[in-house]
Amino acid sequence: MDASIQEKLNTWLSGNYDEITKDTIRKMPEDEQADAFYRNLEFGTGGLRGIMGVGTNRVNKYTIGMATQGFANYLKKTYPNQEIKVSIGHDSRNNSRFFAETTANVFAANGIKVFLFEALRPTPELSFSIRHLGCHAGVVCTASHNPKEYNGYKAYWNDGGQLVPPHDKNVIKEVEAFTSVDEVLWEGGANNITLMGAEMDQAYLQMVKSLSVYPDVIEAQHDLKIVYTPIHGTGITLVPDVLKAFGFTNVTVVQEQAIPDGNFPTVIYPNPEESETMSIGLQKAKEMDADILLGTDPDADRVGIGVKNHKGEWVLMNGNQTAVLAFAYMIEARKTKGIAQPNDMVISTIVTTHMINEVAKQNQIACYNVLTGFKWIAELIKEKEGKENYVIGGEESFGLMIGDKIRDKDAVSAVALMCEMAAYEKAKGRTLFDKMIELYMQYGFYYENLISITKKGMNGQKEIADMMENYRNQPPSSIDGSPVVTLLDYELQKGKNLITGEEWKIDLPKSNVLQFITEDGSKISARPSGTEPKIKFYFSVNTVLKSKEDFDNTYASLQKKIDRIIVDMKLK
Repeated sequence: MDASIQEKLNTWLSGNYDEITKDTIRKMPEDEQADAFYRNLEFGTGGLRGIMGVGTNRVNKYTIGMATQGFANYLKKTYPNQEIKVSIGHDSRNNSRFFAETTANVFAANGIKVFLFEALRPTPELSFSIRHLGCHAGVVCTASHNPKEYNGYKAYWNDGGQLVPPHDKNVIKEVEAFTSVDEVLWEGGANNITLMGAEMDQAYLQMVKSLSVYPDVIEAQHDLKIVYTPIHGTGITLVPDVLKAFGFTNVTVVQEQAIPDGNFPTVIYPNPEESETMSIGLQKAKEMDADILLGTDPDADRVGIGVKNHKGEWVLMNGNQTAVLAFAYMIEARKTKGIAQPNDMVISTIVTTHMINEVAKQNQIACYNVLTGFKWIAELIKEKEGKENYVIGGEESFGLMIGDKIRDKDAVSAVALMCEMAAYEKAKGRTLFDKMIELYMQYGFYYENLISITKKGMNGQKEIADMMENYRNQPPSSIDGSPVVTLLDYELQKGKNLITGEEWKIDLPKSNVLQFITEDGSKISARPSGTEPKIKFYFSVNTVLKSKEDFDNTYASLQKKIDRIIVDMKLK
């Protein structure tokens, strides 16, 4: 075994760790020991996230405690001689309450005032509570949409957004400065912990209700048939209440997935991106002849929707389609209602459909593209505060953030607004799918797909790094017969015209993302995941949609184009 791995392992076996942990380490096969100790978990795009178990590369009491102690040390250095306040929440995952209480106890033992949710709550409510209470930071214990073996720790700053540089790196430096787990203050500050619940729920609910653009339309369409599944997660605590507050009276909750359960017994992945995960809800929507189906992941920051297509068949919208619908509604409805402002802006990400940029451009509204992750959307809002008016932000991974009272993706408000959109379209005798086709005709037919290649363990990271390096040093000259004209390298912060040789600087933080843009307007992005052992490839192609009658043939043509691109790039 590698000497550095053996040293970490020995530290846990000889240090002040509980006997159950030590005994578990001794019984592990050597390859499992190596995987559990070969590195320390780091903050990625979604914070600290990993498989639960013993070891420095696992989520457990000690890695959570050390991360929290490092965070506490950094907060005390950043805010000397101040009463520091943090807000803490958790989702329905196994051990999430224990990890949240561990986090609360460590902060409290460091003299920090802690506001701890009394029970599980959606992640967006945690983000909201930070701003509402004037906290300096926050933490939610969740692994979002990952399988049941995972848990994690999302860390937030005083604006309600997740940590961005330099804060994330500085917290890690504080953790790495520890010489022993004994430096963690585990207990002794119980008086610094305040539980919160119904009062915060009401404040959050009122904020979400204020986002409604057309309450009069909801009143007329209050009996819209809505089917909702929380997929065994935190959405059950607030989504039904929010829909009721909006005025919807015909909401059916999928009972098989209504009870919070960290084992997620009805699904493999508790992710509304997965058709299998949404299948029970789809069946219920078909049986009831519903108008719309909605599902949220365990911490209720992602939303998936199902609607009837132009043939009356139930289909799931992808994340890009959901985002386009939401952006177009907020932009167009605000305009029609007369509440749009000259300095309105929207924010998308570099791997999200370019169709959003087109919607914004044709409506003469500023649209900014940031790196993947809502922390970058939150950071730009902070930068533009007082100068531009943020309306909506989102990305292809089923995330939306409406209004600036929260600074992370929010499936609770997204569910409410998607239902309002469905009501708005139903009042016109249309479905959301009909609206989607209309948007394709108006702004261009953009079609996207995503494939993820998983590379687990120690070797996986190297394989992913090698793939990225090969693409960086030897970019394809053409893809599906169309010359690659532009290479965007966000790690080197450099763009290059491969035909003319012209280069320019990309004014965004460094990120290990490569994008190839072809002469025919196709865009292919390669990005290692910040939260999972995967490399993701995003494909976007587009064309003109002349009429509704052309939809099926055009759609099939774009699908085939992406299939050819995948084969051409040897990704299948």
